[in-house]
Amino acid sequence: MVRVLICYASFSGNTKETAEIIHHVLSEHGCTVYLHRIGTGSAPDPSLFDAMFIGTFTWGKGHTPDIVKDFVYEIGYKPPKVFVFGTGDTQFGGDRLFCHAAVKLAAFYRSEHEPLKIEQSPRGSQENKVKIWTEGVWNQCLKS
Repeated sequence: MVRVLICYASFSGNTKETAEIIHHVLSEHGCTVYLHRIGTGSAPDPSLFDAMFIGTFTWGKGHTPDIVKDFVYEIGYKPPKVFVFGTGDTQFGGDRLFCHAAVKLAAFYRSEHEPLKIEQSPRGSQENKVKIWTEGVWNQCLKS
């Protein structure tokens, strides 16, 4: 059984909703999934899990929120299997800076799967995008 840690930062609720969809998809595959909201106390030790997902919004013009930076620092090392998802808004910086925090985190962790980028809320057609991305991570990186 694959054990997954999903950690996310969310102020508006968009990244939280995305994390919950990812949780649902992975649970359907029989994964044991632990959901942790960044900033609500210490996260479980990522070494106790087979994979970690990190979700973030993009702050300002392409910045990673301090709460996420602090979380990364708190972990203190780079777990081997990290997958990144993010929510953003193209009206702040256009396509070049859209979900830039997620892009930077995926590069930092050398994620073996491209980051998921969601425009604001994962509702409607974007919910399907989250499910397809999660299935891709499952099939390419987690499925034994």
